[in-house]
Amino acid sequence: MKDIAQEINSKFLELGVEIPLEDIEERLDKMINKFKVPKEEARRSVVNYFLKEHNIPRNDFYTGQSESPQKMVSDLNSDGKWANVKAKVVQLWENTHESISQVGLVGDETGTIKFTKWERAELPDVEEGKSYLFKNIVVNEWNGKFQINLNKTSSIESIDEDLEVGSSTATFTGAMVDIQSGSGLIKRCPECNRALTKGACMEHGKVDGIYDLRIKAVMDDGTTTQDAIIKRDISEDITDMTLENAIAMAADALDQGVVLEQMKKALVGKYYTISGSRIERYLLVDSIDQKLALDQAELDELITAAEAV
Repeated sequence: MKDIAQEINSKFLELGVEIPLEDIEERLDKMINKFKVPKEEARRSVVNYFLKEHNIPRNDFYTGQSESPQKMVSDLNSDGKWANVKAKVVQLWENTHESISQVGLVGDETGTIKFTKWERAELPDVEEGKSYLFKNIVVNEWNGKFQINLNKTSSIESIDEDLEVGSSTATFTGAMVDIQSGSGLIKRCPECNRALTKGACMEHGKVDGIYDLRIKAVMDDGTTTQDAIIKRDISEDITDMTLENAIAMAADALDQGVVLEQMKKALVGKYYTISGSRIERYLLVDSIDQKLALDQAELDELITAAEAV
């Protein structure tokens, strides 16, 4: 927090305005520790307060900001720091928060990181699978994890590069105990690839959606659970159900829910080994293999776990 206060103090000094460091620290402390505001939001609020207090235009403060350094994703690990980063959009997540324009995951060869693009930033939408130069992003630490924020001072430039994305991979073996809502036959926005809710995209409103298959599974090994997201190609393989079959099935029943029910009948209760990238609480499945039987060690482990409950 002291580093943030010093940064704010130094920037105002560049503009010829001296603000006591203790006044900045006091406001930051109240917002961060008393009201539990994320550090970057607290920083922005404190800056805006003193800009208004001293009648300084916002552009004078932000435009004069020195060029942010170019960083790799793995180097984005200092709270409150500004940076430029080249990254590919790995995944866009469903978002229902009205103040957030887009949220998801971006990455480069060194790893992946969550990003949040705020609605008030008025920045262009990004698309899954495309690479961009994100300028003047801000690193934020929340619950011990780093993420990047795109606000009014940020910019997004599309780049003609297919960046390689590195990520931590994991393997999990267990029973598929549930397939959650939002699975089965879904529709996505043709503009941003978000899953539609009641035929509408949070960003683009009512659109003519594109059909897709997805499974949001819960795996259980008897000791822990693991949420997993299984995309179309793998969903088709393990259910023996193509996207075209699913569309026809839903049309015959006049209900998309029959696809989800069919998936549950085919998959829930069976044992699988899944592998993929671990993102937040999810495993983004790259491969899945059904286990026809558990070996004795696995059976003993499950029995021990069950007896302990």
